[in-house]
Amino acid sequence: MSPPTTPSERQLVLIPSYNTGPKLVETVLAARAQWNPVWVVIDGSTDGSDRLLAQAVAGDAGVRLLVLPQNQGKGAAVLHGLQQARAAGFRQALTMDSDGQHPASLIPSFMKAAAERPEAMILGRPVFDASAPLLRVRGRKISNGWTNLETLGAGIGDSLYGFRVYPIDELIAVMRRQPWMRRFDFDTEAVVRLAWRGVKPINADAPVKYLSAAEGGVSHFHYGRDNVLLTWMHTRLVLEFVLRLPLLAWRRLTGRPPFQA
Repeated sequence: MSPPTTPSERQLVLIPSYNTGPKLVETVLAARAQWNPVWVVIDGSTDGSDRLLAQAVAGDAGVRLLVLPQNQGKGAAVLHGLQQARAAGFRQALTMDSDGQHPASLIPSFMKAAAERPEAMILGRPVFDASAPLLRVRGRKISNGWTNLETLGAGIGDSLYGFRVYPIDELIAVMRRQPWMRRFDFDTEAVVRLAWRGVKPINADAPVKYLSAAEGGVSHFHYGRDNVLLTWMHTRLVLEFVLRLPLLAWRRLTGRPPFQA
């Protein structure tokens, strides 16, 4: 299939990347085959993947590279891309990881759903195959349980799967109000705080594949460090949820506009 030639003026694919090697090129080309434009935020990579990508997409106006000089974390990279995208007039961004785990073939259907419901967030709900590490699958069930509590059952199908379409203005507003969500805590805290703002989650099934090292898979998840980060994140969110609970419950019952996150 030939890559789309006419760029969307309101929706873009946004891919943050840090040291994912040749897999970055495969991911971007797969996304580009489905959508125009595709923006990539190089988050201080040191493995030369930015140069590989620049060579691979040379002459393709549908791909734009944004390069951060130092690694700042996934959330910070996404925020940088969102701010640039809003300045260019975009209203919705589909985020996907650069390591080949997310299904580029579903980009058009997610974008269509987002266009039909611009006030909502379209969330990928992972469908795991045999490649999924059991520890990771069980761990996300715990995180999803906390998310369900923190949002008073807003309907978030999965809090960690980063294949999503966000309303750009709403997400920037959430991130500017507090200093968190800049690293691995981004995906979960983003959906919780957006739900608090009244951005409705719409879930759509999407496969996820955990690639082995032989397949070019790259993971920057560290069980110790990142689980501590997630624990601290949920602690903050639960404490804030308790403070917000009376107003959240009242507005949920009355159907009044949500409070700000």
